[in-house]
Formats: sequence, structure tokens, C-alpha cells
Amino acid sequence: MKTAKDNIFNNIPAIIPEELFESLVERETFRIERIVSHGHTTPIGAWYDQPWDEWVLLLQGAAILAYEDGTKVKLQAGDYVLIPAQTRHRVEWTQPEAKTIWLAIHFTHS
Repeated sequence: MKTAKDNIFNNIPAIIPEELFESLVERETFRIERIVSHGHTTPIGAWYDQPWDEWVLLLQGAAILAYEDGTKVKLQAGDYVLIPAQTRHRVEWTQPEAKTIWLAIHFTHS
């Protein structure tokens, strides 16, 4: 099997009109995704409510995650969080003056 090398910080457009989601690896029970935000947020009143767990690592920038129960989590580069399946959450804020780069691992239990 041939190994392909890339860099998580490569090929990020200068202008991102909408949050950028890019699948890096996909298998039956998990997906690794790069997300790039630049002042983007989840629309007011909208919630992510996924049937899988999501582990998120903030590689660059800053963000605030909000949960339906009112909890807010401030994230900076190096912080990570596990969002259990069916936990309603949203991105309340991302840094407007710089790109925020996330590494998200979505997985199910077999």
C-alpha cells in the first residue's frame, strides 16, 4: 500500500465564504475531518445532533462550543473535547481575524 503524505495546514483557501469541511479518511465506523472556520458559527437556533461520537481537537485559532443545556466551552489551540452521540451542540463563535482549524474524528461503537 502506498502512503500519501499531506499537511493539515495545506490547501486552505484565502477566502472561505462558508465553513470548510474536508474528509481526510473515511471507514465504516469512523471519519477524520478537517474543518476550517473564519468567523463562522452555527446558525442561530440550529443544533448539531449526531448519531455518532465526535472527538474534536483545535489545531489553530479559537472557538466557543455551546451545548443545549447552556454549557459553553472556550477552546484555544491544543484543546480537545469529546462530544457524545446525541449531544446537541453548536459553534457559537470562531475567531474572525484568523482561521480556526479543527481536526474532528467521528466514530461509532461497533
